[in-house]
Amino acid sequence: MNTHTFHIEGMHCPACVALTEGELGDLPGVTRVKASLRRHRVEVAGEFGGRPAEQLAGEFTAILQKHGFAVSVGQPATAQAAGWADFRLAVPLAAGFIALFVALQKFGVVSWVTTGASVGYGTALLLGIIASLSSCMAIVGGLLLSISANFAKGGDALRPLLLFHLGRLASFFLLGGVIGALGSVFQFGPGGMLALELLISAVMLLLGLNLLDLFPWAKTWQPALPAGLGGRVQGLKTLNHTATPLLVGIATFFMPCGFTQSMQLYAITTGSFLTGALVMLAFALGTLPVLALLSFSAPGLGHQARAGVFFKTAGLVVIFFSLFNLHNACVAAGIIPPLFNL
Repeated sequence: MNTHTFHIEGMHCPACVALTEGELGDLPGVTRVKASLRRHRVEVAGEFGGRPAEQLAGEFTAILQKHGFAVSVGQPATAQAAGWADFRLAVPLAAGFIALFVALQKFGVVSWVTTGASVGYGTALLLGIIASLSSCMAIVGGLLLSISANFAKGGDALRPLLLFHLGRLASFFLLGGVIGALGSVFQFGPGGMLALELLISAVMLLLGLNLLDLFPWAKTWQPALPAGLGGRVQGLKTLNHTATPLLVGIATFFMPCGFTQSMQLYAITTGSFLTGALVMLAFALGTLPVLALLSFSAPGLGHQARAGVFFKTAGLVVIFFSLFNLHNACVAAGIIPPLFNL
C-alpha cells in the first residue's frame, strides 16, 4: 500500500472535487482518494505495483483530461503563465457574449417574466447553458455516461437516458417550486430580500472567480452542500434497478454545483411555487442540450484542449451576471440610482 500526493490543475468548485475523487476512486488498485480544492492537491492511496509517481500522474491525467484537469507530481512552472495567456482569447469572447446578452435584454428576450428582481427565465436559461459546458456539470455527465454504459450492456440503451432526463427536469421543476413556496412562507421583508439578492450575487461572484482559477483564497469561500451528499448521489449509479436512471436524474438537484445553488437561492426570493419552478426548469433546460449530447458520447466544449480559455470566458461572464444582479438589487432597494439602463 502506497500513498502519493499530486498537484491537480483545473479544479475550481466542489463539483470538481467530487468528480476527481469519483473518477480516480474507480480505478483498479486505488483504495482512497482525497482531493483539496484550496490546495489543488489530490492524495491517492492504493496498490500500484511499484509504478513511480510520475507514471501514475500520467495515467491519472489520461483519465481526467477530458474534464479539463491535469495531474503532476509537482506544480508546473508554466501553469500560472499559461493561465494568464488564456485571457487573450477569453476577454474578447466574454465581451462578445455580454454584448449579445445586452442586445437580447434590450429587445426583452432574456427578461421573460421577472418578479422585480434581476434574474428572469431567459437569464436562468443562459446560465444553464454556461453551466452545462463547465466541469460543474461534468459530474452529472459522468453519472449519465455510467448509467448509459451499464444499461447498454443489457441491450437497453434509450429508456434509461429518457428516464434520467425526465427525472432531472421533473425534480428541478417540482423542487424549485417547493423552494419558491418556502420563500412565501418566510415572508421576507425588503431587508431580507436585499440580503438574499446580495447572497446570490456573492455566490455567483465567487463562482466566477473560481472559474478564472487565479485566486486560491476564493475557493475556501465557495459554498457547498455536505461533501458526503455528492458521494451518495454518485453511489446511486451502481444500483442495478430499472428506476436507477430516474432516481439519479432526480438526485442531480442536490449536486454541489455553484450555478445550481445560485439559481436555488434566487428561487427562494420569488416567493412563488410557479415562478420558482419555472426558473429552475429554465435552468435545467439550458443544461439539457449538452447533457443530451453526452448521452450519445459527444464531448462538451468545456472538456476540450482549450478548456482554460472556456473556463475563463465563463468566469468573466458569470462575474458580469453577479455585478448585474448586484446593481439591480441595490437600485430596487433605493440604495443607488440606476447606473445604466438595460
